This record gives sequence, C-alpha cells and structure tokens, in this order.
Amino acid sequence: MRYELFIALRQIRSRKFQTILSVGAIALAVMVLTVSQAFMVGFTGELYNTTVNKLPHVSVSPQEGEDYIYLYRTLVDNTSKIEGVSAVSPFLTGKASFRFKTNSLNAELKGILPLQENNISAIEADMVEGDFRELEYSRNTIVIGSKLADKLEVNLGDSVDVSFPNANPLSLRVVGIFHTGSPLDESLTYTSLDTAQKFYNVQDVINGISVKLEDFNRDREVAAKIEKTGYKARGWTESNPEILQTIAIESTSNNVILGLIVVIASFGVISTLNLSVIGAISQIGMLRAMGATISSIRTIFVLQSGILGFLGAFIGTLTGVAISLAIGQYKIPGASSELYGGMTTIPIIIRIGDILVIILAVFLLNLIAGIYPAQQAAKLDPVKAISSK
Repeated sequence: MRYELFIALRQIRSRKFQTILSVGAIALAVMVLTVSQAFMVGFTGELYNTTVNKLPHVSVSPQEGEDYIYLYRTLVDNTSKIEGVSAVSPFLTGKASFRFKTNSLNAELKGILPLQENNISAIEADMVEGDFRELEYSRNTIVIGSKLADKLEVNLGDSVDVSFPNANPLSLRVVGIFHTGSPLDESLTYTSLDTAQKFYNVQDVINGISVKLEDFNRDREVAAKIEKTGYKARGWTESNPEILQTIAIESTSNNVILGLIVVIASFGVISTLNLSVIGAISQIGMLRAMGATISSIRTIFVLQSGILGFLGAFIGTLTGVAISLAIGQYKIPGASSELYGGMTTIPIIIRIGDILVIILAVFLLNLIAGIYPAQQAAKLDPVKAISSK
C-alpha cells in the first residue's frame, strides 16, 4: 500500500465523527437520487405503457381532398412491408349517437378488423366483460367502454340503438365492455368494419389506418415513407406532443433538484477536508520535513475526498435501492387506483446502468471537490506548519 493511501485512511479513521457526518450527507443525497430516479423511470415507463403503447405509433389518413381511402388493401399491404412495422389495422370511424331506453350519449363508433386492431391497442387485455373477438363472427355487435356502459345503464347482451344524421340507424348488441382507465372508456366504441360501413352507408372504404412499430421512436421516419405514397401520415410524437413535453419537463426538473442536492452534499466533504487540513497542519509540516513532496500531500487529501465520496455513494445507493423496492411493493387502494389509470402498485424501475452512473458521478464530483482543500494543504510551508504545533 502506498503511504499516501495509508495516511488518508488513518486520517479518516481518526476523525470518526466528521467522517460519519460527511459519509451520511453524501449517502442521504445519493439515496434521494436513487429513489427519485427509480420513480422517474417507473412513471415514465407507465406513461408509455398507458399511452404510447396503446396508441397507433403512426396514423394514416386519406389523400388531400378525399374523405376515404379507396383500394385500402393495397395500402395496408405496402405499409406492412415497411421495415420496422409490426402491425397494421384499417378502420372506419365517425361520430354516433347511442340510445338505451331513456339514456342517450354521443361517442365515437370505430369499425375495425378485431385481430388487427388488437395488435395495435391490445384492447383484449382491457376487457372486463365479454369477448372482443366476437365482433369478428357476430353481426350487428358492439364493444363499449365501462364508463359509457354505466352512463347508458347497459349490460352485456343488451341492444343499443345507434343513429346519426345521414347514417343508417342500427340496433347493436353489446358483446363486450372494456376498461382502460382513460377517457376512452366514455368516448370510444368498437364494431366490425362491415357494420361500420353499413352504418355510414359506404362501400368497402376506410378513413384511416393505424400502424404499430417495433421501435416507437422511429414514428416520423416511417410516417415520411408512407407519405411518399400520397397519403397523409403522422407519427405519435407529432399528434401527441404533450406526452413528450410532460416527460421532458418532469425529467429536467427532477435532474436539476437532485443535482443541487448532490452538490450540497459535496460541500460537506469540502468542509470536512478543510477542518482536516487545519487540524493536521503540524503533521503536514512533519511529512514535508521528512521528504514528502507537494504532490504526495495533495494526493493524500484527494484520496480522502474520493474515499468519502465512494463510501457515501455506495451506502446511499444500497439504501435507496432497498427503499425503492419497498415502495414498489405498496398496493394502491382500489378507489385511489382509479385516479391513476388503474395502477395497482407504485411503478418502480431500478436499472443497473443508472446505479453505476450515480455512484461514478458522485465519486468523481467529490474527488473534484477535494482538490481545493488538497491544494491548501500542499501550499503549507513546512517550517511554519511545524512551529504551529
């Protein structure tokens, strides 16, 4: 062991109270940083799962001046061949009025091919009653959201009257009820594409195509390729920019606050090392008189700073991970979970990469913070330092 490291460790052990305070301050900051990062990553993942992963990553609409997409099967086939596209679903959608007994509400009626639509929105996983696939083999059927079902007071098997100006009135049997925990539960209904075409009195046309990608970050790239065919296409980042804005704002504010916490903790290390320099002036003088170089004196105090930073980061990380895992086990009460989109537990995600970055960043920051007191120690005149004893 080099003598600089030996002396640095001895200084840390001899000043136990100051060491505990410095390590504790850093550990507390790192613990907060670890827990907050786990929260941030978890909620971001939950936001993507409840929004982006249930939205079409790219939406295709008719050509300029057209209301419908004709010969859509060719477009669907060409779109599915684009690299990175995992699912394609044609649809015909529009407004409709739903009536059951004395209750009446307006909502969106979306005609789809059930298998393809499920590949886009995973609606089958949100079904609370009935079977979404029944739309595929039963005529004049409909699947509605839970809130719409409550307001209309309909149950599985009931028939609702559907009408709208310039449309053919129909009576559709409810074969399924879904619950997503979002406004769609009140504003969206599904029927088969054939039924929707019959209702809106159009022949074998659609007014949109939903596209799902293997990597949702490529939405604009794929949309640009589709637009070359003459149809309008928009990626989810263009049609739903508020999702990205929310994540960006939360992430930025979180990083700024936590960065300040770590910096404040680092000042605790600087204070400890400055006190260490003041209390060890005579020892520093003796070391210099015995032949220790300025560089060695500087190294001793930088090593102290690095060791304190590493210990604090390591202890804080372990504590933060333990607290995060405990919080992740907390069950959200049923009534409260409705307010948070149906979440049953607090979303927590701990990534090894984040842990390593936090430890390395805090270690380096404290290493840098130790440079100033190390410089002060190295500048001491050995004769004056010894005489100050």
